[in-house]
Amino acid sequence: MLRRSVLTAPLIALAGMLASAGPAAAAADPAAMISNLGSRALEVLGKNTPPPQRVARFRELFREDFDAPGIARFVLGRYWNTATEQQRAEFTKLFEEYITVVWATRLAQYSGETFKVTGSRHDADGALVSSEIVRPGGAPPVKVDWRLTARGGAYKISDVSVDGISMAVTERSEFASVLQHNGGQVQGLLTMLRERTAGGTAQPTR
Repeated sequence: MLRRSVLTAPLIALAGMLASAGPAAAAADPAAMISNLGSRALEVLGKNTPPPQRVARFRELFREDFDAPGIARFVLGRYWNTATEQQRAEFTKLFEEYITVVWATRLAQYSGETFKVTGSRHDADGALVSSEIVRPGGAPPVKVDWRLTARGGAYKISDVSVDGISMAVTERSEFASVLQHNGGQVQGLLTMLRERTAGGTAQPTR
């Protein structure tokens, strides 16, 4: 079964920082893109947003702003090569739904945060943008690094790290545990994800 990471809360918080700013922003400077997305998301994905709307909005922006197929392939790891085309397609779809519903549900507990970009740099893989989630009440800020990859003239988010811990690597480790528990059979993981996302609800498991 999936281990519920101690990073769930901050990962969900940073997920709430994301909102689509449209094609123009997607093609802009990476730092400007993340700054725009983070600031707007605080307004539309907070606790006052009705749950169905929050889920629908997060699903939309995950597909628009993340390299969802690339992340799905990464988190499945070496098992991607042993999966059939049908299994790969279903896993990608179920993975998106699982992340969408779980994260959108957790967004309800956050309010009052502010977001700021603290730096950015380009490298061979695309760009890395550093930022902070500033929490109310004087709590220490959460440091968030965004990995962006160029795709067709626009940037897509391929990973997010919270205080140095990679979201993609964490998810990959958790899914690997499920696969190992099922003897390396991708079908076992698909069955679990179907159950977890049935009826438009999903809960992280231990």
